[in-house]
Amino acid sequence: MNENSCSFHNEKELRDGQVESVSAGCPPPCDEDNSALLAFRGISLPLQISELKNHGILQALTAEANGWEPAVMNTEVLRAQEEWEAVDSIQPETGSRASSDQPGQLISFSEALQHFQTVDLSSFKKRIQPTIRRTGLAALRHCLFGPPKLHQGLREERDLVLTIAQCGLDSQDPMHGRVLQTIYKKLTGSKFDCALHGDHWEDLGFQGTNPATDLRGAGFLALLHLLYLVMDSKTLLMAQEIFRLSRHHIQQFPFCLMSVNITRITIQALREECLSRECNRQQKVIPVVNSFYAAAFLRLAHVWRTQHKTISDSGFVLRDLEVLAKKSPRRLLKTLETYLAGVSKGQASLLGARKCAGPQAPPSKDLTFTGVCDLPPHSSEGTWLI
Repeated sequence: MNENSCSFHNEKELRDGQVESVSAGCPPPCDEDNSALLAFRGISLPLQISELKNHGILQALTAEANGWEPAVMNTEVLRAQEEWEAVDSIQPETGSRASSDQPGQLISFSEALQHFQTVDLSSFKKRIQPTIRRTGLAALRHCLFGPPKLHQGLREERDLVLTIAQCGLDSQDPMHGRVLQTIYKKLTGSKFDCALHGDHWEDLGFQGTNPATDLRGAGFLALLHLLYLVMDSKTLLMAQEIFRLSRHHIQQFPFCLMSVNITRITIQALREECLSRECNRQQKVIPVVNSFYAAAFLRLAHVWRTQHKTISDSGFVLRDLEVLAKKSPRRLLKTLETYLAGVSKGQASLLGARKCAGPQAPPSKDLTFTGVCDLPPHSSEGTWLI
């Protein structure tokens, strides 16, 4: 018998001996890799894969071993190696698209606004009409008794606000995705990212699974307003209280859809120069617009709760709010200032002496909501879907 056959039998005997020793409860002699493999027993497959990679065992399956190197690397081997290396980076997807980049990272209002200040919006800016065109007696009355014109130095800031209102939601833009994620997390208290399309957006008060379809007439400015509401520490409590009210078992309403309508009112008030006096006084436009939006939402929630409004009243409540907001913007802003001062002292409650009581119900998919743009002039009855 030659040396090769001897060595073969010796190796076979050694392996047989190891098997017998394991079955007898005695651990076989093991090197570093064997000890690592034994430690993986009972561990789930993904963890095993991750640990195997850390110990270099998987790489050894496709790399050179004992000095042997293949002349030609098989394409299937290369593809298998790439798949193994990608295993621990695979993330589960829910909905039509996975979460955007930087998962878990909230975005502030100022960061989102800076994005719009730095990108090219020239194609959207062409669409805006900064002020309402008046003719005849309406123009004369506005000239004699109307609000002052906005200062020249503030008009670029006003135009930016109106331009953002022309921009839609782009699910491919990471910043847009982060805005949606931040709004969702702040309102629900969730710590996890969610899909950009799905039924969970209906829970927040959008009409469908895609928030982009509900921004008609307000554009991305509607989402910026919601972002401002939930990311400002002074208005977050107000946002959460209104959100709870929107889920009341009797007085429920679509929270985000209502917010979009209030953004529309804000845009109209800006274009009709109802905010010019306050903007000139503060020498700012965006902070005044944000405060006006928040003040209008505060007023709506107060009326809704104290006057026991329901979804069938939505169009009329918004119409009355629009008239009041344009006529007395300073009054609305003063109410907001008083509320926020109380919040800072821990004394304010949005809904009066007591917070919204009663059980909460999931939003109904059959709610008929009337928006501010849906009632014909001087109409007093009838409802339409927004």
